[in-house]
Amino acid sequence: MSKLRILVLTSSTGGGHDSRAAAFADWCFQLYRHDVDVRIEQMLERSSLVNRAGVGFYNHIQRSAPWVHKAFYAIVELLSLLNRRTVTFGRDYYVSVLRDYRPHLVFSVHDCLNRGYFQLARKVLGAEAVRCVTYCGEFSGGWGYSRNWIEPTVDRYYSRTATANDFAVKCGIPADRARLRGALNPLRAGLEVLSPVDGRVVLAKRLGLNPDLFTVFLATGSNGANNHDKLLPALVRHADRCQAIIICGRNHETYNELIHWRASHPEFNCYIEGYTEIAHLFMQVSQVIVTRGGTTTCAKALHFRCPIIFNAFGGIMPQEQLTWKFFRNGADSPKIENAADFSAVLDAWMAEPAAYERARDKFIALRYEENPTVIIDEIVELANEVAQVELRRRPFPQTNGNGGAPRRA
Repeated sequence: MSKLRILVLTSSTGGGHDSRAAAFADWCFQLYRHDVDVRIEQMLERSSLVNRAGVGFYNHIQRSAPWVHKAFYAIVELLSLLNRRTVTFGRDYYVSVLRDYRPHLVFSVHDCLNRGYFQLARKVLGAEAVRCVTYCGEFSGGWGYSRNWIEPTVDRYYSRTATANDFAVKCGIPADRARLRGALNPLRAGLEVLSPVDGRVVLAKRLGLNPDLFTVFLATGSNGANNHDKLLPALVRHADRCQAIIICGRNHETYNELIHWRASHPEFNCYIEGYTEIAHLFMQVSQVIVTRGGTTTCAKALHFRCPIIFNAFGGIMPQEQLTWKFFRNGADSPKIENAADFSAVLDAWMAEPAAYERARDKFIALRYEENPTVIIDEIVELANEVAQVELRRRPFPQTNGNGGAPRRA
């Protein structure tokens, strides 16, 4: 039996792009099983030495010097000129993938994998033999919204929020091809939803924490960029009322240091984990998450009603600025640039619990319900305009509502 083939283009600059690529593949399999074949390509890393070096540098400065991103971002924007009509770096590898796989649809979830990539796919496969789709995960527009996202020949362009959607149209995406579909969250985040009782059990039985304490989730991305050591002293001062869930990503040095730190602070309850696949559970049992402005983490936090304190230590990256701006304008979410800022926020909430409740209410007001299968069905349907195969769509339990318009901010 013929299969519908979708090629997903991503890159590991941070973890959000890869997370969305994997989420798309998982949802496709759940809904269509073997009728839809999804191939994920780390296109930047695998296609050329120049691209691979750029990805490595991006992740290095994210961990050690986020302020450098202001200059690096400006340089990356030049790709919009280099890839104006075709792919400059990594062309040969991309062409080999297209000829070998012959996708019915090319789906980009990364800003640097739109311009040139869609034109080259049509040239290699035929203009009517492939559809091209972009999912942009930015929360708002302006400085930090890469022009590399904007390829006006795209067949379908998905945005996370109404604010970002309006900006994409303003920048050149045809309005009739733009769609507003909210988060493209992992399958597990859509299914593993805890009740209040379940949450208390997870805290007590699985994490060894006290369900009655204010729980702060100190998060990080997969590459392990963090400032946990600077935040913990403020938490320890409120050890009688606070506890922490701490993750370290793939930063083994930080994990080892924190294990030693925990042994030296028996008065403070905390759970420590390295790289985790259950951050969505940690959000559901926490009162607040401290994180940089990664779009995937922040989207999950909003979905699970876990207010965000934005970590801006060392500066805030242009892409993170878009996320921070959305939550600042819509919910007045706090941003911390040093340990004193964090102490001020935490001290205020501990002194006046009603202040935290007001902050949480404003944060939750930005939340929206959506059917996570809608975007999957739409993309598969678009691909099937080319493939023309018989698809057997499996029913799937709707656990996240029936779809609503994301709010503006």
